[in-house]
Amino acid sequence: MQTEYKNTKNQGGFKQLLGYDFLQFYNFAYSQNEVLIIPKINKYPFLFLAFTSLIYLYIFNRTKAALQELKKQGIIPLYFYISFKIFPCNNIHNVFLTIIFAPQIKTFETMIIGVPKEIKNNENRVALTPGGAKELIKRGHTVYVQATAGNGSGFSDSEYEAAGANILPTIEATYDIAEMIMKVKEPIEPEYNLIKEDQLVFTYFHFASYEPLTKAMIANKSICLAYETVELPDRSLPLLVPMSEVAGRMSIQEGAKYLEKPLKGRGILLGGVPGVSPAKVLILGGGVVGTNAAKMAAGMGADVTIMDLSLPRLRYLDDVMPANVNTMMSNEYNIRKMLGSVDLIIGGVLIPGAKAPSLITRDMLKDMRPGTVLVDVAVDQGGCIETCKPTTHEDPIFIIDDIVHYCVANMPGAVPYTSTLALTNATLPYAINLANKGWKQACKEDEGLKKGLNVINGDIVYKAVGDAFNLPSVDVEQHLS
Repeated sequence: MQTEYKNTKNQGGFKQLLGYDFLQFYNFAYSQNEVLIIPKINKYPFLFLAFTSLIYLYIFNRTKAALQELKKQGIIPLYFYISFKIFPCNNIHNVFLTIIFAPQIKTFETMIIGVPKEIKNNENRVALTPGGAKELIKRGHTVYVQATAGNGSGFSDSEYEAAGANILPTIEATYDIAEMIMKVKEPIEPEYNLIKEDQLVFTYFHFASYEPLTKAMIANKSICLAYETVELPDRSLPLLVPMSEVAGRMSIQEGAKYLEKPLKGRGILLGGVPGVSPAKVLILGGGVVGTNAAKMAAGMGADVTIMDLSLPRLRYLDDVMPANVNTMMSNEYNIRKMLGSVDLIIGGVLIPGAKAPSLITRDMLKDMRPGTVLVDVAVDQGGCIETCKPTTHEDPIFIIDDIVHYCVANMPGAVPYTSTLALTNATLPYAINLANKGWKQACKEDEGLKKGLNVINGDIVYKAVGDAFNLPSVDVEQHLS
């Protein structure tokens, strides 16, 4: 971390706030990385400590407004030069006291943040908008963005520069300079060796679905904080919700397209027409993905059934969904019973941080009609359809036993403008917190953010990730204490 000392000239407003006759402020015109040393008062150490403590308590009790203003301005630590004439100190006329508001106002820390361009196939999102960069920069942090990183989402290099960010020409330069890397998708193989020891990487990881990624992050001893496992007290996943909303809605959009005959589907219109029945849609999972998929399918006029293990959740969905959405308890018997009559199946099952369970097995494909379409939104977490494997926007489908499989792992990447804004609306407050406090302090103070820690300095600290590959895990508190 670097410590920035701001010039305190022209801060006359603080005189009135504090009510003191300030002789002068220290001028912090030192270089950014230089350390100011507290003056020693060798002759009167106990008197110095006692008097400083009294002044500290007095100022703190009388100047809450000033403290808030100082926090906002970032003039921290603040050193006062106060003149007293009460000590006969052998020709010492003035006593210099340095008052540091450490418990209330933390040292103004700057973090270097790097935003590389996503290199996963057809991934057009970016982890930080120009607006987000500006928010970090105005808090004293430094932002480096790889050239053209925002182009796919509609943000030019010049917009980032106007916000105060620095543009770097290569992905290597971006990783090399940054203390915190902000990404959208998990690092892929060319990035593994670019990540440094102790470097904080803040992104979607989905470790439980891919062992080589997990082992690579263990090997480079980075700090891996996963969007998808940050969790609120109500067990909701605030950084997964935006992309789950996008993916849930897109699953119906893509499913409807691949039901067309030229694309090997059944040749059925999702909403039907007067006199012709609509398509039947089965949605596995009543969470954020399933709810948004059901809304879209119902809006297009399909006959929708949504399955979930939670009876309270099914009651809720039954209350809020339109009449063409039915609810059903999820179990193998009910799933098999539905397979012969449905046209589109959406897999939207999630166990936070762990591999998704296989609800549609290989042998179930024979029970489906040719041209049935399967869309597995959970594929980036291992998939809930056994025959699904990750595909790309470039080559999104494959066919097994005449059943169309759509298993694109980064579905929201196809609508990057919407997805980037939705994602950064959620991630930016956490990024600011991490930059302001450092990852350790931020995670100590925020239990939900702490749950985002998956790998720290070679140790797995999220048990579900270790369990997925029979690897040992340790208590996260070992790294935070």
